[in-house]
This record gives sequence, C-alpha cells and structure tokens, in this order.
Amino acid sequence: MKPALARSPALLEFSELVFENRFIAALPGDPETRNVSRQVANAAYTRVAPTPVAAPKVLAWSSDMGAVLGLAPPPATGLAAEVLGGNRVLEGMQPYAARYGGHQFGNWAGQLGDGRAITLAETRAVDGTRLELQLKGAGRTPYSRGADGRAVLRSSLREFLCSEAMHALGVPTTRALSLVGTGDAVVRDMFYDGHPEAEPGAVVCRVAPSFVRFGNVQIHAAQREPETQKTLLDYVLREHYASLNGDRVAWYHELCRRTARLMVDWMRLGFVHGVMNTDNMSILGLTIDYGPYGWLEGYDPMWTPNTTDAQGRRYCYGNQPGIAQWNLARLAESLLGTMERAPLEDGLGLFGEVYEQGSNAAFAAKLGLMKLDGEADGALLAGLFETMALSETDFTIFFRNLAQVPLDPAATDAALIEPLHGAYYDETALDGPPREKLLAWLNAYRARARSENVESEARRTRMNAVNPLYVPRNW
Repeated sequence: MKPALARSPALLEFSELVFENRFIAALPGDPETRNVSRQVANAAYTRVAPTPVAAPKVLAWSSDMGAVLGLAPPPATGLAAEVLGGNRVLEGMQPYAARYGGHQFGNWAGQLGDGRAITLAETRAVDGTRLELQLKGAGRTPYSRGADGRAVLRSSLREFLCSEAMHALGVPTTRALSLVGTGDAVVRDMFYDGHPEAEPGAVVCRVAPSFVRFGNVQIHAAQREPETQKTLLDYVLREHYASLNGDRVAWYHELCRRTARLMVDWMRLGFVHGVMNTDNMSILGLTIDYGPYGWLEGYDPMWTPNTTDAQGRRYCYGNQPGIAQWNLARLAESLLGTMERAPLEDGLGLFGEVYEQGSNAAFAAKLGLMKLDGEADGALLAGLFETMALSETDFTIFFRNLAQVPLDPAATDAALIEPLHGAYYDETALDGPPREKLLAWLNAYRARARSENVESEARRTRMNAVNPLYVPRNW
C-alpha cells in the first residue's frame, strides 16, 4: 500500500484515494459474518458490505468537503457514484458497522449499533489528517434490528445540508461529502400516522475523524467486556487525543469541555438536535446524527422537532445543556471500572463551568456587548427571552436585525422597533403589552450598549459576524 503522506494541491479522482483501516486493525471484530440481526459480544464492529442499489447517481456534492480530501467533483454516474451509493468496494476498503449501545429517552436500550450506516474506510485529507468515510442508508447490518437499513431522499438531503451548514456556522460536526440517489423506493411513514408511502431512496457519505459515540464505550461496560472497553479507550486516546499521553482523566475532562462548548454553539444558533440519546453523542464532541433536528423559528425554549418527544419534550431546545451533562454522567458510570469516581464528578462540574462561561460570552457577542457580567446583565438577557416568548419571535431574524437598532438616545420608539418587524410573523404581534415590554427592553439594552462606547458600525460588524443571516428552515 502507498505511504499515507500529505498530498499535493492537485485534485484527485475518487479512484486515486488511498485507504486505511486503523479502527479495524486496532479493535476486536465480530467473528460471525452472517448479515442478520443478532446480538454481538466482545466486539467493537462487524464486517459487512453495503447492499447494492438499482441506479446510483450523484445528486449533490460538497465542493468544500471534497477540497478537504483533495477530490475533484465526480460526474453524476460512474465509479464515484458506484462507491458512494454502495455498489462497489474499492481495494483497501474494509467496510464495517460499529457496535454500540445507548440510553434512549433516559432508559438503557441495550445493543444498538450502526443499523443503516457502514464505514467504508479511512483516508487522508490534504493536510495529512485521517478521516473516515461512512455511508448512511447503505443497507442492512447485524444491528438493523429488523429494519431495512435504507434512508429516504428527504432525510438524506436534510443531513447533507445541515451538516455542511453547521460547519460553515462554526459548529463542530460530522461533514457530508455526497448525496447519491439510489433509484430504489423506500417505504416510510413520514408523519407516523399509520400511512406509510414509498419515497425515493438515497445514501449520504458522511465524513469525520471518528464516528465513535458514548454508546461505543457504554456497551462494553453493560455487557461486562472490560478488555474490549480498554482496547477501545486506548485506541481513542492514541488516535484522537494523542497530546494527552493516555491520561484518561485528562481525556474525560477534555470531552466534558468539548461537549459544553458544543452545547453553547447549539444554543447560540437556536439549533435543536431532537434526539440526544447517548448513542448520538460523539466521543470527539461533534454534532452527530442529523435525524429530527430543527432550528428555532418562533422562540420557544420547550420546542422540539421530534414528534416522538412531543409529550415529554426531553430533548427540547432549553433542555439540551442539561441533557448533555446527564449523558456525560452516564458515560462516566460506564468508566467506573477503570477510573475513580472523584475525577469523573470533577469533569461534570467542569462541564457546568465551561458551559456557563461560554454561554455568557456567546450571548454577549450576539448582543454586541463585550461581556455579560453581574446581576444587571443577567437580568437583561433573561428579560430578552421573556420578551421574545410573549409573541412569536423569530430567533435568527431578531438577533440579526438587532444590529440595526439605533443606540441614539434621541431615537423614537418607532425607530427602535422598526428594524425588528421582520422577526414577527403576525402584524399584530406587537400590539399592546408585548410592544411595551419590547420597548422597555430595548431602552435598557440601548443604555447598556452605549455604556461600552462602541461606534455603531463597529457594533453592527461584530454582531453580523456571530448572528447568521441564514440557517436551515424547517419548512
């Protein structure tokens, strides 16, 4: 095999990529090769090939992600479409589905695993870093639990777009390289109302340094497989936290920091993951698994995009930081056989500290302030959310347009409110008490912003750098 060196800037064809399989080489695999749903023991993965599709065709390609890998955009049909649709495995690839468990909606669910995702191999980016290529919707695996392992175009397009949008918005995330139509129909009950229909099938190629989740570690503790868990943790620390020199306490603390910072990013943007089970939490602190995600439109801390969570709202927008900490606690429980309790508890405390500091900094930036400090600033932010909740207030548009609110103390009430009209869906939203509440908040905000003596143009530039003009919309 060719040596894995950093490549020249010249763009490559897909067939020219060099593949590695360090995960496969380092970890114990399932000795059983039958691709049927079953329980697996003492293994981190099962070798399984993608199931071929009728007519693979590249429908979308991320040029940005392609450039990271040094890949030229492929034609709609041909070798790249065959590989990325699951019809062909290239030399050097050793496809597999990972084994993991997880807490789902607060309860331990036992073995889960990659039920419709298959990792093809690892390859090198142009900067020499190693990235995994994983197909989602590539067919059944032993972890499919009776499902078909397929994905529809609708959900695949959502994952392709959102993962690339999140990256562009500065959020740690898995990436998407391609979206391939399969030419096959997939039957799904879109609204969970008992009326399934056939939809076009698709496969997304996801890219990340690793797709290891909290649940990959948990399953080995739950099934009393300490040696396999140790081998997995050694691999994760060696390959993805090399600077920590195998220090597991330092690793867990760093994961708590990364997860806290990830929650800050989600909350500052109004992103709602929708299904924060421990099997959907990345061991690298990445956003992973774009299922029923959504973005706040009208501000509502209890909003969730997950229809199966409509009653409990466990994974609503406002609960996300607390759920992330709860998930880290469940991961900590699975580590108790190899680590002391006290440093794990310290990590959970560290999560809270990093989240609070990061959240204050993020929302200060969204407001165009240097910092949020003290009770008065805390009341200012709380007052904003109370005001936004009174009327259906678009989260993204409000913060974006807030940069246009004049700070001149001579500005009229009408001038203060004018830039924000676009954030309200109903023309009567600011009639009566909501208008008075908003004006009171704007006057308090104007005074606080003026206290920093920042020129209006500099303030707008700063705010526009952190408050996006566009986010994916649910509709």
